[in-house]
Amino acid sequence: MSELRQPLPPFTRETAIQKVRLAEDGWNSRDPKRVSLAYTVDSEWRNRAEFARGRDEIIAFLTRKWNRELEYRLIKELWAHDANRIAVRFAYEYRDDAGNWYRAYGNENWEFAENGQMQRRYACINDMPIKEEDRKFFWDRSGPRPADHASLSELGL
Repeated sequence: MSELRQPLPPFTRETAIQKVRLAEDGWNSRDPKRVSLAYTVDSEWRNRAEFARGRDEIIAFLTRKWNRELEYRLIKELWAHDANRIAVRFAYEYRDDAGNWYRAYGNENWEFAENGQMQRRYACINDMPIKEEDRKFFWDRSGPRPADHASLSELGL
């Protein structure tokens, strides 16, 4: 089996929260190759109405995504967990190349292999236009959300 990706299943509440934060930090890097390493080589995805299988398709998907979702900032929050599965809710903010701002809300269901890599990811996402002054996610766009930045629950989202 491939490289271990701690924490490993079965998940406790604490390790599930840790896994969610690691995923959030990875996605906030906006580095498709780095993010793809968290997934099995044959990982299956459904993201909205798009399907991807394997790391090459994941890298292509994420590259397209972050080329059009500028100033992307994401917050994930644990919803539930059981053995090798985690459910999260999330929100992210971005602007398009015309300067329009959006907040996307969604839920993901994750299933992990024994080595801690995600083997299945199913995401449902809805975009909502927002005004720039209604943004809530502020931190250095090239890095993870600071530890003292509010969570989704604390932001009332």
